[in-house]
Amino acid sequence: MSTQIRKPFDLVVAVPFAATLVLILVGSVFYPQMLGLDYLSQQLQIAAFLGVIAMGATIVILLGHIDLSVPWVLGGAALISTTLAGTGDPTLTMLAIPAALGFGALIGCLNAVGVVILRIPSMVWTLAMNSILLGSSVLYTGGFNPKGEASGLMSFVATGRVLGVPMAFVLWMGVALVLALVLHRTGFGRYLSAIGYNEKATYLSGVSTPSVLFAAFAIAGVCSALGGVLLAGYANQAYQSMGDPYLLPTIAAVVIGGTSILGGSGGLVGTIGGVFFITLLNSVLSVMQISEAWRNITFGLIILVMLLIQTLRRKEG
Repeated sequence: MSTQIRKPFDLVVAVPFAATLVLILVGSVFYPQMLGLDYLSQQLQIAAFLGVIAMGATIVILLGHIDLSVPWVLGGAALISTTLAGTGDPTLTMLAIPAALGFGALIGCLNAVGVVILRIPSMVWTLAMNSILLGSSVLYTGGFNPKGEASGLMSFVATGRVLGVPMAFVLWMGVALVLALVLHRTGFGRYLSAIGYNEKATYLSGVSTPSVLFAAFAIAGVCSALGGVLLAGYANQAYQSMGDPYLLPTIAAVVIGGTSILGGSGGLVGTIGGVFFITLLNSVLSVMQISEAWRNITFGLIILVMLLIQTLRRKEG
């Protein structure tokens, strides 16, 4: 059974980093500021928002599943955190971030209930959850942008600097490091790829596959919620559909990084490279004044091409 969490220096993992470097060099010909420290620092900050979400998405995709509830887990977490922080009550403000992360973990567990217990395909169940969260948000806000604001801590984490490095990037790397240790140093990491390759065989070998799936979806939910907290801190508010632009880029970043969307192989280092590439590509497309519609088409095509390549590799293997 050829399951694996990819090693940090796997050739497949190096591809998105190399592509990012090429994108910077080519883009700088038309936009010289791309080589400036200010521009690169800004891109690290923006990449962190997508990167935190993509860390959780990688965990779920390693299982051979997918989480399409990202947009409104993100949006719901932003709504909860800004609502609590906007009350002005010190106690509620202090609970803003933990409550948002708890919300993400709860939705992650509900996603696992549908996938593990009810045996509904993750694509269908999580899409339905996303729709339910969307409707709940509209009912709560009346369809208007919610009131509230980010706390000082939320704003600092999203926009602050530590020795000139964006705090959001530091947080992203911290999350990546913790999850990498979990994947490479614990049985949980080995079970993820094993389940993604063959869930039934892994279960018959004595692994509690339901527990692994529940933990994976909970982690993904927390990461999406953390992304929402960061975005709310960056914008100093929550707003309708703030998570919608992150679904396709998140999946694209994971598959570009070499994680098989069919499950069984991949890793976080490649996803980091994928996030860098997607962030820079989005920036270049914006500079070129490419519309949001064409950007979505681009991300969709990237996902389809990578899925085709991975399918062919799996058949050859």
